[in-house]
Amino acid sequence: MRPASGNLGDILALHRDSTRVAVHDLYDPAHPRDITFAAMNAACDAVANGLRAAGLGAGDRVGILALNRVEFLETLFGAMRAGCVPVMINIKLPAETIHYIVRDAGARIVFADPDLVRLVPAGTRVVAFGPDYAGFQRPGPCESFRPGPNDIAEQPYTSGSTGRPKGVLLHHAGQLWMTEQLVQSRDMAGTDCSVISAPLYHKNALLAVKSALAPGGRVVILARFDVAEYIKAIARFRLTILTGVPTMYALILQQEKRLDATDLTSVRALSMGSAPASGPLLDSLRRRFPEAKIQLNYGITEGGPIIFSWKHPKGLARTPTTVGYPLPGVELRFVDGPSPDEGVLHVRNPGVMLGYHNLPAETAKALKDGWLDTGDILKRDADGWHYFVGRADDMFVCGGENIYPGEVEAMLERHPDIMQAVVVPAPNELKAHVPYAFVVRREGAALGEDAVKKHALANGPAYAHPRRVFFVDALPLAGTNKIDRNALKKRAAEAAIAAGTAGVEA
Repeated sequence: MRPASGNLGDILALHRDSTRVAVHDLYDPAHPRDITFAAMNAACDAVANGLRAAGLGAGDRVGILALNRVEFLETLFGAMRAGCVPVMINIKLPAETIHYIVRDAGARIVFADPDLVRLVPAGTRVVAFGPDYAGFQRPGPCESFRPGPNDIAEQPYTSGSTGRPKGVLLHHAGQLWMTEQLVQSRDMAGTDCSVISAPLYHKNALLAVKSALAPGGRVVILARFDVAEYIKAIARFRLTILTGVPTMYALILQQEKRLDATDLTSVRALSMGSAPASGPLLDSLRRRFPEAKIQLNYGITEGGPIIFSWKHPKGLARTPTTVGYPLPGVELRFVDGPSPDEGVLHVRNPGVMLGYHNLPAETAKALKDGWLDTGDILKRDADGWHYFVGRADDMFVCGGENIYPGEVEAMLERHPDIMQAVVVPAPNELKAHVPYAFVVRREGAALGEDAVKKHALANGPAYAHPRRVFFVDALPLAGTNKIDRNALKKRAAEAAIAAGTAGVEA
């Protein structure tokens, strides 16, 4: 499966002449496009030739600023074939941050949706998808760049939730290893059809595309997550693998009438990552998709990104909330935990980043002798299954007690009237912080704040119960469809200060 060139951009070149459909592009759902492997490979070569004709070559950065569409993938793979390094940019970032990424990466050219061209800093060449893009391409075969062991394939940027986004340097050899591991551990085949609605500038979506196309499978691409179009696609394209984050699955489950009217029998796996999933959400998915296996994932952009397999080497049945068993070639250790089987996860594997772009101090802080400090707290059981506990950065102290929001959220979501819950710290002079909760009720529920507090006190430690509960129709999402915890922290702090309770809540 690994291309002879060793170039990640050739991941689908093994099917270069196939007339089978590779991508169903629903950028415009009213006018879907079916693109064959042969047509897509030709387009990737044409982009690579266009870049070389424009004077770009090995190591030059190529920005991509667009919603999900087949041209995104053509530019991604084409840039790598030319030896360039694609830089995938979060379109939901402020213009100032987008300008920073383009300049920090040193992007010589940016490919963009026509309505996003305005976000590209002045002085940078822009190619808009459409006629401009077609004119840029140079049709014809292309001999792909042959990378060395440390040549960079992609430069995604971290979300920047705690400062400026950082460019992550991922190399060809590591990402080819990563793709091979996922195809094998997930039994991906040419008969599979996956759906991608999470943004392609996020590593999880990109990896899902690569692992689907590498064995000759199909992918359905939605420009952005649209719950109605997503459900419609299940029956329309006989999807076998669904992908998404927990929030997306929660929104899908709310569409009970649409799901009742949809043939779901083709689905064999539900792949879920980027955030923890609650027990009640998983139970609801099992009832709705009884023939499908639910596969929770854990990954970090700097770490490969995926670290765990869906399968156990001894064939043991997967436990409901595990994120998996380590992939072959992955080394793990736990640091600063209560036992050798729990703590901050450090990982070493062939897919770990080479470092952060132009940030040697940050690189030295995150990487030591090839070991990456993930900043995430995990634990493992006696059989070697691993479980996500929470972000070390999300943990906060309340009266001397450590509170991990994920554990409190899981407890709250066991209440039958709670669809989703997020717990964040609010400032408190006596206890440093106290928990506040933002809750989405199940449809038709008349749940009140006191009932939520009583449930928390009855099912968890008293110090972890939410001192305030705010009911919301939906939780705010960041650009990767993860819950925007920073926005909720800000709301919690403002509420505590406005109510004059920042220093008096017990």
